[in-house]
Amino acid sequence: MLLVSLTATGLISRDKITLFFAALASIAVLLQHSYAVLTQDAAVAQYVQAGLLSAAYFAVAWLAHTMAKYAIASENLAALRGVDLANMAETNRLVIQDMPDGVLVVNESGMVKQYNPGVERLLGYAFSNTNNATLENCAPLLADRFAVWRQHQGRGHEVLRLPVTNHQVRVRFLPVEREGFWGAIIFLEDMQRVQAQAQQIKLAALGRLTANIAHEVRNPLSAISYATELLQEEKHDPGQTRLFQIIMDNAARLNHIVEDVLQLNRRDRVQSEDYNLTEKLPLYIEGLRHTQGVSQEIFLIKIAPACVIRFDLGHLDQVLWNLCRNALRYCSKLAGSVQLSAWRSNDGRTILEILNDGPPVAPETVQQLFEPFFTMTAGGTGLGLYIARELCEANGATLEYRQPAKGGACFRIVFGDQNER
Repeated sequence: MLLVSLTATGLISRDKITLFFAALASIAVLLQHSYAVLTQDAAVAQYVQAGLLSAAYFAVAWLAHTMAKYAIASENLAALRGVDLANMAETNRLVIQDMPDGVLVVNESGMVKQYNPGVERLLGYAFSNTNNATLENCAPLLADRFAVWRQHQGRGHEVLRLPVTNHQVRVRFLPVEREGFWGAIIFLEDMQRVQAQAQQIKLAALGRLTANIAHEVRNPLSAISYATELLQEEKHDPGQTRLFQIIMDNAARLNHIVEDVLQLNRRDRVQSEDYNLTEKLPLYIEGLRHTQGVSQEIFLIKIAPACVIRFDLGHLDQVLWNLCRNALRYCSKLAGSVQLSAWRSNDGRTILEILNDGPPVAPETVQQLFEPFFTMTAGGTGLGLYIARELCEANGATLEYRQPAKGGACFRIVFGDQNER
């Protein structure tokens, strides 16, 4: 019984106290045998058996202590591995949640195990409980493609148009194999985003090309203007004078385009500073009002407190100039026809909207608004909005067009998070 008790003590105890109990048991056995020798005429030779039993106590105690030590080490290692797995799972979840494309994780029966907001946006399906959501319920078209892919795993890339949202996506299946086929990761790549990125790359290349061309055009253009000015100093008939004026007007327009393009080439030279829109916007609008010769009542400014932005001052002036000049051009010139509103969003970013009560932009031209050389006026260069957007992106902001519900036109600037800069 003592052997069993020592074994249990060794497995339960966390230190070498088991050896102490083995020593007590050995002393008890030896004292018991000594008492038997003195009072009951027990054989002295049986001390050998008592000694062997005592040695067995120590052996069992040490073995139990060693087994307990290994068990504790295994328990600690398992707990550590559990923490590592939990951290890895959380990391994977955060990565999936932050991906712009849709990600679905399904098992072999099509049960949804994990998803991200991109999937809900592309599928037009709100997942309430992943334990009950199946691929067949949320996206029957994907379920069919998943079944086909399982039979022919080489066919894992194809472009589909999702029926609910009409989004065009490239579908990609990756198998998850754990002791055989367990399930798959389904990637839904938004083709609209891919096309927008390709368009941005194309426009960037076009911008570099036009900058080089503008630099080469500048000198001959200056020579043409100078020669025309010299010719204008001489006496000519009204017809020739009008032709010279046409040359000068078009040379000035070309020079304006050249200056805009060259300014684009300097957009990477950013010297950002902190500005409070509560102080900056009224001063800028006051200067713009005097420059354009318009009434103060045209502008309605609403700025929430603590609207601090980080932006290059020269770039900010150019962006505001382009947007406010467009607003003045198309507004009704009545009181409050141009509204500037600024506030802070829930994620801490400052948002500025410039709205006018003029005619809205036609839906078929919205996609072309920010393309270079696209203009809706005869005298425009088509570079104002393109330059404004490029300067915003150079300062970590985004510029977009929004259609107000009450009519008019609205351009929104979402400034970058100051904590990220």
